[in-house]
Formats: sequence, structure tokens, C-alpha cells
Amino acid sequence: MNTTVSPTASGASTARRRLLDTATRLFYTEGIRAVGIDRIIAEAGVAKATFYNHFPSKDDLVLAYVNEQDRIGRDAVSALPEQRPPEMIAAVMGRISEAVVAGGWRGCPFLNAAAEYPDPKSPVRQAIDARRAWYHGVLRDLLQADGDPTPSVTASLLVALSDGLLEAAYLDDPAAVPALVGEALKRLLVRP
Repeated sequence: MNTTVSPTASGASTARRRLLDTATRLFYTEGIRAVGIDRIIAEAGVAKATFYNHFPSKDDLVLAYVNEQDRIGRDAVSALPEQRPPEMIAAVMGRISEAVVAGGWRGCPFLNAAAEYPDPKSPVRQAIDARRAWYHGVLRDLLQADGDPTPSVTASLLVALSDGLLEAAYLDDPAAVPALVGEALKRLLVRP
């Protein structure tokens, strides 16, 4: 999971960046609710007033964390080389393999955050839901372009598969995930 973005030249933006980088590391490794604001402030090396200047509440910081992880993921998918739909689906799903074998995997940051924000009206949960809708849409559009007879259903299966693989990589052996991704795609993308 990529947790660092280049800091900017301004001191305020640098402090915000340190807060977000610290929160990202701690939220991902220890859980959102388990990490308090005072710890984030201390580890980021900023004043409490600086924190509240950038993030009026912890939920605002969590929302920034979720939105940044979403942006990083979308940018990575956008950066994939253009390919035929089946290869593009494999490349999108292959990002799972890359993430889980890179080390330090502790599950999907969106699924982890959703478990801690169950209220569907929460801005954090709405951001997670928007991310999931985007991911489903990317897969659905590729499946439709490939002639899948039920692209929305197949996309839902691939999203569910992604969720399972992301969590299985944390609970089981992450090294097994790349082969599972490949086998799943062979089975789900078969055309009669």
C-alpha cells in the first residue's frame, strides 16, 4: 500500500502531509478507532492547533485518508497501459497480487475502514461506497466491451472475488493470491 506522497514546499501543506502520512500508517497497521488524535499529532510532530487547522475532527482526517487511498488506486488503474478488455481486467485484478505480496499487507484499507464505519450515512462510508461503485463500473465497462452477456453480474462477482482475495491475503498466504487471481479470471471470463 502506497502511503506517501511528495510533500509540497509550503509549511502548512507539509504539516498536513505529515499528519496524513502518519494517520495512514497508523490507521492501516493498527486500525482507525484504535489510534487517537493525540498520538497522530505527536508522531507527526505538529501542534494540536495545526491538526485542527487542517482537520476539524478525526472523521475529517479519516475521510482524507480514505479519499487519498481511493485516488492512489484510481491513478494506478489509469496508468495501466491500454489493452484489450480481457487483458485490462487481468491487469486491474493483478494490482491485488502486487499489493498483497509487497509486504506489510493487513487487508483492504477500504474494507477495514468500512468495518469501523458501519453507518451508510457517514461521509467516510459514502466515500468507501463511491470507491466500490467506481471499481464495479470499471470492471463492468470492460466486461461489456468484451461482450460479456451479463457484465454487471460478472463485475459484481469480480468485486466479491477481489474482496475475498484481499482479506485472504491477510488471513492466509499472500503468496498464493497471484495464482488464485489468474485461476479465477480464467474461470469467470470464459466465453461459450
